[in-house]
Amino acid sequence: MRKKKNTEYVSLNEISFRKFMKNRLAVAGIIVIALLVLMSAAAPLITDYSISRTDLMNISNSPDSSHILGTDELGRDVFARLLYGGRVSILVGIASMCVQVVIGVTMGAIAGYFGGITDKIIMRIIDIIMCFPFFVIAVSVAAVVGPGIKNLIIIIGFLMWPNIARIVRAEILSIKENDYIMAAKAMGLSSFEIIKSHVLPNIMSPVLVASTLAIANGILTEASLSFLGIGVRLPEPSWGNMLIAAQNIGTLQREWWLWMPAGALIILMVLSINFVGDGLRDALDPRTKA
Repeated sequence: MRKKKNTEYVSLNEISFRKFMKNRLAVAGIIVIALLVLMSAAAPLITDYSISRTDLMNISNSPDSSHILGTDELGRDVFARLLYGGRVSILVGIASMCVQVVIGVTMGAIAGYFGGITDKIIMRIIDIIMCFPFFVIAVSVAAVVGPGIKNLIIIIGFLMWPNIARIVRAEILSIKENDYIMAAKAMGLSSFEIIKSHVLPNIMSPVLVASTLAIANGILTEASLSFLGIGVRLPEPSWGNMLIAAQNIGTLQREWWLWMPAGALIILMVLSINFVGDGLRDALDPRTKA
């Protein structure tokens, strides 16, 4: 804790919060993310259209008073599909991040704390996974297991956890010889208890930052794989598979409402998450001034 001039004490959490709130881009990112999440969650309250309701009398209509973002090639309301598609894209990003954190923190903690042959084996596994181009492996696995939200989450989570594992390992290597770790060992605590109670709480700051960026990577990966037709299955909408319309040159030139809103929301969400991640990194860094 730091001491104010009037002898009041300010906690490190409060200092970090103040530094974060001073970062205008990070605050703007939080607001945008909250707005997009709330709009997606409240989709049934915002629009009366469903994702599968077709109107053959209004196929590929431009935006008007009835359909504020027009209709697609089957007469479905684009705005409704955009809201419901946000649920899927955000879910894939968050769920895949959770898979990455669970595997990455576990493997990184084991490698960093125990070292030796255990560390070498885990790092060789990480090297093998990371030496192959991500999209080549992701596309290959998706083609084998098939498209779908569940498969997409598993693919992203199991192929991208090495990034978090390397961060966790590096942080543990830098703190595992500290006095409080040695004292815990001298008290007879088990390795599991030391890792859970003394190691992981002290490395959560970089893990938290990496987790936010993992959500952005998950959303981008979902969009890429869905655009290729091996991500979220149609007619279930996602921001990624709504971009499939952009594969047609005629649609690109004349029917902007079919692809531009989804692309804009992907860019907006990913940028906002990156701004928040940068803000958290600066706020949690004790070397930066409050």
